[in-house]
Amino acid sequence: MQAPEFWDRKTGGFLPSLLRPIGCVVSGLAALRQKRATPFKASVPIICVGNLVAGGAGKTPVALDLVARLKAKNIVVHVVMLGYGGTELGPTLVDPDVHDSIKVGDEALLLTRVAPTWVSEDRKAGVLSAIHAGAEIIVLDDGFQNPSVHKDLSLLVVDGGYGFGNGRVMPAGPLRETTKAGFERTDAVILLGADEADVWGRVKRSARKDLPILRAHIRPTKDAQALNGKEIYAFAGIGRPQKFFDTLNHIGCKLVGSKSFDDHHPYSQTDLENIIEAAAGATIVTTEKDLVRIPEAFQNQMQAVDITLRWKEHQAIDSLLSKVMKNDPQG
Repeated sequence: MQAPEFWDRKTGGFLPSLLRPIGCVVSGLAALRQKRATPFKASVPIICVGNLVAGGAGKTPVALDLVARLKAKNIVVHVVMLGYGGTELGPTLVDPDVHDSIKVGDEALLLTRVAPTWVSEDRKAGVLSAIHAGAEIIVLDDGFQNPSVHKDLSLLVVDGGYGFGNGRVMPAGPLRETTKAGFERTDAVILLGADEADVWGRVKRSARKDLPILRAHIRPTKDAQALNGKEIYAFAGIGRPQKFFDTLNHIGCKLVGSKSFDDHHPYSQTDLENIIEAAAGATIVTTEKDLVRIPEAFQNQMQAVDITLRWKEHQAIDSLLSKVMKNDPQG
């Protein structure tokens, strides 16, 4: 589903106020869940990459970057995740030759390209499976609100353009829990892109004003620059498709048309035939997350725009990772 417009800080309206009592109940239950839990402490460090809002915030590019940094230090890293949108309950080691996005979700297929990736509805079971398979460090993609597993490092990813939406808890807003509760449990905020939503100010005005804020940007790779000047038809089924379309404009594409779908949309043959027809000969592009959800018969008629994460000061994230490695129970 796409986020309702009234979740955005720019729209307002009476619905957020009307739904606020339900949001209070949701946040209360979330707090109670955290309080009552006894997290499982794994024998290897666990790094959690999460967010506070429903929908895309940029977790996957951050997780991919962390995996690459850990592997560069010759550490055996595995990824454990829910596999949102997939049917596998797990714990299941993702095999792209066997599993598709219907079974394990799109994000798992991307992450398994860089590290062994487990999908597991039960996070503890997934962590234990990864350890048994030889993981020295585990990157937990999402699961920030799941209290079943102890996190040695928790990172909150925030989209600088969207921030925390209207600042209210679902269904009155996009938050899974209050920012106060989230800030209390995190070790750092990763702010992606320009801070149009005043995320920096929101953190500095909180009770944890000294919480580290790491700045990073998602940028197209050099290969994507080859699209400069070309006529492009773009489509995306991600949390905020407009961000993708804006990126294409930024690199100089001539956008002749675009189509937005719900996040994790399962593309049908009709969807793809309509896209090809609407493109009318223009180059068809989408995101990497979308392309893995598309049947191979159509993939050769479109391409993904590769992206990479660039840190403003990469020393800050390296320092946090180093602290986790020093505290390795097996080290």
